[in-house]
Amino acid sequence: MDFQLNAEQRMWQETAHNFCQTELKPRAAQTDTEARLPLDVIKKMAPLGLLALPVPEAEGGPGLDVLSAAIAIEEMGRACGSTALSVAAHNGLCLSPLIAFGTAEQKAKYLPALMSGERLGALALTEPGAGSDLAGAQTTATLEDDGWIINGSKAWITNPSLSSIVITLCRTDRDAGTHGFSLLIVETDRPGFLINPPEKKMGLKGSPTHMLTFDSVRVPHENLLGEAGRGLQQTLATLDGGRIGIGAMAVGLAQAALDEALSYAKERQTFGRPIAQHQAIQHMLADMSTEIEAARLLVYRAAWLKNQGQPFSKEAAMAKLFASETAERVAFKALQIHGSYGYSAEFPLERIYRDQRLLTIGEGTSEILRTVIARRVLE
Repeated sequence: MDFQLNAEQRMWQETAHNFCQTELKPRAAQTDTEARLPLDVIKKMAPLGLLALPVPEAEGGPGLDVLSAAIAIEEMGRACGSTALSVAAHNGLCLSPLIAFGTAEQKAKYLPALMSGERLGALALTEPGAGSDLAGAQTTATLEDDGWIINGSKAWITNPSLSSIVITLCRTDRDAGTHGFSLLIVETDRPGFLINPPEKKMGLKGSPTHMLTFDSVRVPHENLLGEAGRGLQQTLATLDGGRIGIGAMAVGLAQAALDEALSYAKERQTFGRPIAQHQAIQHMLADMSTEIEAARLLVYRAAWLKNQGQPFSKEAAMAKLFASETAERVAFKALQIHGSYGYSAEFPLERIYRDQRLLTIGEGTSEILRTVIARRVLE
């Protein structure tokens, strides 16, 4: 067993860390306040490969291993939660299925713009009446001579207002059960496709989230991604990989909370000495540091398994579950260490605390992930 990153991974980690701390962290508060991603910074990510994390060299990408991709998302989460979420969704939920299931023609058509920072990608799964129960999705796509006609709506979709395409889960055969779904690539300029105003959210405000409406949206036959009838299976495979990214983001946010707590505890004085010298604070810091390290190792192991071509669904669920709940516990304790100042928007902790809250909900709630894990354990 080797718990060390190799030389290439260490160099990549340093590059990602320096970029995120220099470019993202100083803009994080502004990104949150204005509820807008720093698109100029997003474009700066392209030359580094941060907008093409799952893309192999043969397709014009950096050819990174899965662990290196997770490291990049972790560093983004540590610097700015909003940017991390949008970039993680772009890479894990749009580029990943396009690479895994797309034809050569589809990749040639869509990848260049998506990797350039011109536009980000999106995946539309959740509906007003179907979140955890994706098999209950009601958005339909009817096959006709001139292509597919899509009707329905999607909710809580990340990035569509910044996207050139939205990969959309549609019911294409009502009588085929879980084999009655397909993924379709929908260009955002298609007539009948409406991106509703952004949701007003508790946290991650800079990452745009929208409801989508499909009113007889027509897309050609060649916009089918992968096999007809395999959309749900392709989606679940995509979510397995996406959970590694969200787990990594959670580790980054937790690390950011710990960074702030350590800095504050060394400066803030009570009873004539820094609060870092009080045992109660030390114990909180010890617990926070230990949980973060455990979460990081779970995420890295899931990434390693995926990279080895081994089954990783259970491990990805474990990593995302533990890391997201760790982020919440760590942010809680970090805010407690700050006292009243942690409750103030003048300090980063207030934003970090709000940002991490989504992570036990998105890409599989903690309750669903426990069900996924239990099923694997009981096999």
